[in-house]
Amino acid sequence: MRILVCIGMMLVFMLKAALGEEALNIGTRLELFIDDYLIEHMKGVSLELHHPIPQGAVFTFDAPWEGDTSAYVTIFRDGDKYKMYYRGSNGENSHPEVACVAESTDGIHWERPKLGIYEFNGSKDNNIVWFSKGSHAFVPFKDTNPTAKSDQLYKAVAPGSGDGRSVLYAFVSQDGYRWKQLSDNAIITDGAFDSQNVAFWDANLKKYVCYYRDFRNQVRDVKRATSDDFIHWTAGEWLDWGETPAEHLYTNAIMPYPYAPHIYVGFPKRFVPNRKAVESHPIMGISDGVFISSRDGLKFKRWREAFVRPGLDQENWTDRNVMAAWGILELKSGELTIYYSQHYRHATNGLMRTTIRKDGFVSLHADANGGEMLTKALIFSGKELVINYSTSAIGEVKVEIQDKDGKPIPGFAMEDCQTIYGDEIMRVVSWNGKKDVSHLAGKPVRLRFKLMDADLYSICFR
Repeated sequence: MRILVCIGMMLVFMLKAALGEEALNIGTRLELFIDDYLIEHMKGVSLELHHPIPQGAVFTFDAPWEGDTSAYVTIFRDGDKYKMYYRGSNGENSHPEVACVAESTDGIHWERPKLGIYEFNGSKDNNIVWFSKGSHAFVPFKDTNPTAKSDQLYKAVAPGSGDGRSVLYAFVSQDGYRWKQLSDNAIITDGAFDSQNVAFWDANLKKYVCYYRDFRNQVRDVKRATSDDFIHWTAGEWLDWGETPAEHLYTNAIMPYPYAPHIYVGFPKRFVPNRKAVESHPIMGISDGVFISSRDGLKFKRWREAFVRPGLDQENWTDRNVMAAWGILELKSGELTIYYSQHYRHATNGLMRTTIRKDGFVSLHADANGGEMLTKALIFSGKELVINYSTSAIGEVKVEIQDKDGKPIPGFAMEDCQTIYGDEIMRVVSWNGKKDVSHLAGKPVRLRFKLMDADLYSICFR
């Protein structure tokens, strides 16, 4: 039977070669196993979603200008510190909504700078950066466009009202504290913007992109628009979820993955409006966090399995919790931090920090029975193959390099590969002590991975 399977695979390779199948040119890019993009064939292995680990609360929205409905958090590194932007508001509407900033040197301990810009209750000793139209969901980013104007290094999008409907406006700042509206006219009008709409400079498209909410068949969904100048925008396009059924996506938190920016990742808050888990809570709706990824920014893989559950904490089973902040930080080498809201509409409303291994959203997983995966034909640059992997004490990973037709390359067959076990973010693969594969660079090859009780998260050539 095994012989027949091998013969069948060889025939498939020969047919594809005869039809002129193009190899994927990955160069020295980091490639994550978040989807089947690299995968030709799997046997005894599967793609497995992993989950971030809660590390506790890091911020409570308890300043007088904040409150139990403060939300829509954005976090990014800015020089030698981190900035956190968010809405300050409370459910009683006893004060107007404001946009605020907090700062940190370690991403764990946060302080409110006394900016002296806007007066609140007779004092300017606060961290308010915007106190006008758009404060409901004021979402900044630091512009990485190499041609960005020096007085517009920070940009933001925020909703307002125009012509009797919700619209989106653009804002700019030189320092991230003092903001002005870029244009009197709304930049995007075809959406329902009472949400965290995100924008950024997309180095892949060399355009600004904005991911924002709208309703599709009465379900909260996501559109993308693009712009060359942050003022004039294309009409929005719906994201393509493939065969995944429609679900309410309250926010999207989409961004290029910092270490492989050709891949887009997102952490939408999935809202279930017709459920109530805490009977004493007055408002319907529960939510959790999901994971999405894309290669082109429009067609996304969306996991139905939750990425983050509300957990044992009952104050996360009330409405509009488990909402990811927009932004990923690496506060510790090899470990990513993603922040989530918790305790919405409660006095302890604030931000929870979670961690996950670098590249560790999804893995190619095999149990103790073992399995194999064969890649599509690849063209790489560099001289070493590096893997991000984890095994048990009895587990292992081995790699074979084949030619484009599926024949093992002499010296790089499975039996030549050093057995790999352990848990490392960057492990260089070797064959009979040899690590240099540079003589194969630029030629179509296939990688055959053999796994047992192991996870493979990402690969790259360097």
